[in-house]
Amino acid sequence: MHDKPDEPVGQLIEEFLTARATRKPSPHTLAAYRRDLTTVAGLVAVDDGTTPLPLDRLPVSALSPRVMRAAFARFAAPRAAASVHRAWSTWNSFFTFLVAEGVVPGNPMPAVGRPRTPLPQPKPLRGEDTPEELLAAVAREDGRQRDPWPERDLAVLALALCAGLRLSELLALRVASVAGRAGERRVDVAGKGGRPRTVPIEAGVDRVLVDYLDSRRRRFGSRSVRPDSPLLVDRRGEPLRRGGLQYLVESCYRRAGIGDRVPRGARLHALRHTFATRLAEDGASAAEIMRLLGHASLASSQTYIEVTAGQQRAAVAANRTNRALSGLSGP
Repeated sequence: MHDKPDEPVGQLIEEFLTARATRKPSPHTLAAYRRDLTTVAGLVAVDDGTTPLPLDRLPVSALSPRVMRAAFARFAAPRAAASVHRAWSTWNSFFTFLVAEGVVPGNPMPAVGRPRTPLPQPKPLRGEDTPEELLAAVAREDGRQRDPWPERDLAVLALALCAGLRLSELLALRVASVAGRAGERRVDVAGKGGRPRTVPIEAGVDRVLVDYLDSRRRRFGSRSVRPDSPLLVDRRGEPLRRGGLQYLVESCYRRAGIGDRVPRGARLHALRHTFATRLAEDGASAAEIMRLLGHASLASSQTYIEVTAGQQRAAVAANRTNRALSGLSGP
């Protein structure tokens, strides 16, 4: 049982974040937790019903269902449904933690309404042959680059397009993450939320990765490709970071001349969506897509199946014979 059942909410938020940190979430995830918790807590008013209390004076016992509903109503007014839904989930996790620690007797969040948000729609690269054009363009050494490294750039695109890795997953890879015997090669991925998964890779991707590591040995020496070394590095041999990886992918789009075929707001993620969409087009089930992409729920994977079905229906509707038949039908 917790020895201070009426601690200030601000202190308990710090305890919760410390407990979450052991799961090794990304800094962006932890920052989002903190923002959601402190913002909603800052809207809690328990004295006169209108004046919020500072977090170091707000007792956790004051967070009743009625108080939380009022705070979330204030929070939701200027925000999108997705932001409210995310904050609700964060607070639900926070209260689950407090219940487990014996700080509060129950979780009030089931009594707080939350909006139902539609799952985000996939945003793959547009154009039937766009992925192939992108890979071919990047494989060619571009004389306009100050220090071209096509082997490294191609390895990044291959892992995103043919293994569906997220940006954070790419950055977390080590040289030893690519493992397995010939014909059974795989990438061991540290997935979102700490969920590990294994993604098979075919001979083409394996060859691209071998060529990349060979080129890295020539640039920086054999010690640069030790098993525990980061798999992806910049042109100085330093671990590739978030901004550098995003810039690399953007530059690949420019070199291939396909910038207008990349959906807005889905730059690197468009490669992952392309991987999943092509899986669906080629007959993969939602369960298979879920395992390969590391989704937490089957619903996220199902959106790729639904989009593919919609595209198939649109293609049938565009058939000129269908249009001719519509002109022959009666009133």
